[in-house]
Amino acid sequence: MTRLGALASPLVRAARRLDVACQRTLWPDARAVVFDARSAMEYGMMAPVHRRLLADPRVATALMSSDRPDRAAAIFREAPREVPILSPREAMTKRFDAYLAADFVWASLPRGTARVQMFHGVAGKFSREYDRPDRSMRQWHRLFFINGRRLENYIATGAIDRDSASSRLVGMPKSDCLLDGTLTRDGVLRAHGIDTAATTVLYAPTWTRFSSLNVMGEEIVRRLIDAGYHVLVKLHELSLDAAVVNSGGVDWLARLQPLVAGGRGRILTCADASPWLVASDVLITDHSSIGFEYLLLDRPLIRVAMPRLLTGADVGAEYVELMTRVSTTAESPAAVVEAVDRAVADRGQLSDARRAVAAELFHAPGRATDRAIEELYALMELERRACVPAERAQVVPAAAERVLSGDRCA
Repeated sequence: MTRLGALASPLVRAARRLDVACQRTLWPDARAVVFDARSAMEYGMMAPVHRRLLADPRVATALMSSDRPDRAAAIFREAPREVPILSPREAMTKRFDAYLAADFVWASLPRGTARVQMFHGVAGKFSREYDRPDRSMRQWHRLFFINGRRLENYIATGAIDRDSASSRLVGMPKSDCLLDGTLTRDGVLRAHGIDTAATTVLYAPTWTRFSSLNVMGEEIVRRLIDAGYHVLVKLHELSLDAAVVNSGGVDWLARLQPLVAGGRGRILTCADASPWLVASDVLITDHSSIGFEYLLLDRPLIRVAMPRLLTGADVGAEYVELMTRVSTTAESPAAVVEAVDRAVADRGQLSDARRAVAAELFHAPGRATDRAIEELYALMELERRACVPAERAQVVPAAAERVLSGDRCA
């Protein structure tokens, strides 16, 4: 049965309403939520919301990768171990009050759910799919927009209606930690044994064989280290994939590790690089969401010009202009190091532009998780309560556990 067929069937809708009514009668305060991701980065976008839900004993959570079930363990490697990872077949037998995704995945859930789209970046790549979609997005019960720009783009292309009940301006929960005081530069560096007196530079190229990593990445890292900087290299998850279309067919861990050996730097493969953004004094990228996220810290940004990347990744022209406005552009490894030198000497240059673009691309940053949770609870028809700390909420209570187990009303 197709999506529209399932949604349109009166019999299916009636059965789902009865299923909900039975569970709400037996377990009125129990809810179940599933997170669907096809990459660790996508889960990282949703993780702050997941952690908050773990603090509520009424809510049972589960994880799944409907698109890449064979890689689920790696995708959710940074999730709490106590949270079950379901196969697509297992998920089909259960009813979830909410289904969260940060990409356009769509698991088959015959018992129905409320589907929430959280998105996974603001860089404008693959713009006709993510930023200005040429198809309807009305199948989503909620669209948690990161900024008003994308919301208006969806309205302009006809993907949603201006008065759509599904649209919510939420922001990016993952970026809250950049502003809420939970992380400090020196604290992150000390926790990883890095000298806080050194100037730390983060190189975070995007993926594809046209990225700066493939064209000049090794030389950028080598020259930065030779210049005396402590270099962090954040590899995109797809740059670790052997496929030529993703990484150029290069084993980047093996290629770069010798360059940073001996304490001169390190390779980062974490799903969420937010702590390393806070730890870095300067960031270098070609074109990626992480570069725009770094603007929230109002620190120097260096852009490596890669015209073929912009074309190949269908980056919207307005996003290229925004990135150019807030950064210093370099076209060679030598120019990158020179730009870093100038940025360190004058860290306030372009500050006004950085702040302005950050305000445009991130709706009310710092409290996005709060807004997401408020909207999610309303969608699930569950009253919000003061939550216990997440570390105390690992044991799912019996009622929520039974809802997640797939128990049906007799």
